[in-house]
Amino acid sequence: MRKILVLALLGVFAVMGLAAAAAAEDVIKIGHLAALTGDWAAYGQTEVNSAKLAVEEINAKGGVLGKKLQLVPYDFRTRPEDAVNAFRRMAENDKVVAVIGANGSGINIATAPLADKYKVPQIGTVSTNLLVTVDEKGVLHPYMFRICFTDPYQGQLIAAFSAQELKKMTAAVLWDVGSDYAQGLREFFMKYYDQYGGKVVADLGFRAGTDVDFRAQLTTIRDSKAEVLVLPNMGKEMALIMKQARELGMKDIIFVGGDGYGEFMWEIAGDAMEGSYWINHVAPEDPAMADFFKDYLKTYNDECKEFTNGVLAYDSIYWLADAITRAGKVDSTAIKDALENTVNVKLHHATMSIDPATHNPMNKTGVVLIAKDGRGQFFTKIQPE
Repeated sequence: MRKILVLALLGVFAVMGLAAAAAAEDVIKIGHLAALTGDWAAYGQTEVNSAKLAVEEINAKGGVLGKKLQLVPYDFRTRPEDAVNAFRRMAENDKVVAVIGANGSGINIATAPLADKYKVPQIGTVSTNLLVTVDEKGVLHPYMFRICFTDPYQGQLIAAFSAQELKKMTAAVLWDVGSDYAQGLREFFMKYYDQYGGKVVADLGFRAGTDVDFRAQLTTIRDSKAEVLVLPNMGKEMALIMKQARELGMKDIIFVGGDGYGEFMWEIAGDAMEGSYWINHVAPEDPAMADFFKDYLKTYNDECKEFTNGVLAYDSIYWLADAITRAGKVDSTAIKDALENTVNVKLHHATMSIDPATHNPMNKTGVVLIAKDGRGQFFTKIQPE
């Protein structure tokens, strides 16, 4: 009897194992690196919510290749070392076929060697530094991609807007010396601003996470008579800088920044945000994104304030789903090849074509937001030659 019972149990376990294996085969696991805690939590939480929304929509329509997508998010807590550990777990334990995120250049620069090592393609959401997809010698990381435009292009957009649209020909730059993102954006703004006839009259640094008083730097900038203060940074430090600048009587200087803009900055800067300009990838008023914002509000009872992260994470899932479909199989190398061969793929926020030599989007139009009436609003689009 005992032998029969054991055999019966073994049979049950075998059936359960086969069922589990079959269930696993019906799921396509996609990793997501997101800062769910720490200084970038507002960005990361929005990204995961948006990615989940895309996954649910795609699954409701039958999934991809007859399989359901499953999002596997990990919190990297705004730290490169945590992102590296998370990527390793996703590749080794979770067996993801691809990863989206993170929203920071330094994070993706840290994970790029692992994407190549494990042959798991990764799509940076708001990772604009050139070294995300190529190394310092310009050699391509074959498994690294991005959905956003790059720092050289974003720097050119900021320079063109400041010089050609605002007609302001003297600028100061106040940047985070510990940020790959800030360093790259600063470098290319200065390069292109010079080409447009502008002059940088003050170039000063600080260290995010340590510095909270910027009055010394701002006093130097005030004395320089700069017409524009360029803030190539992310998050709360920019809000503090603007608030302190206005408190120092800098009423006329115009703040211009990049895609590090976040709606949460209003809570810190208040009215000092009004009239500032921000180069971005998307605008909330884009009619093509109306359904996304409506569904996000309905699902999460939130207006998706960090809309750049939300839209780019959302469309990263759709781009990845399209690549898996074109690959015709759930194989990371085939998916990588399909991502690389993206040509005129219609997403929600843009039509995507990828440069196979750099894995960067080609010729994406930039959006300029104006901070007005307590939120970022569409101002104009820009695409310099």
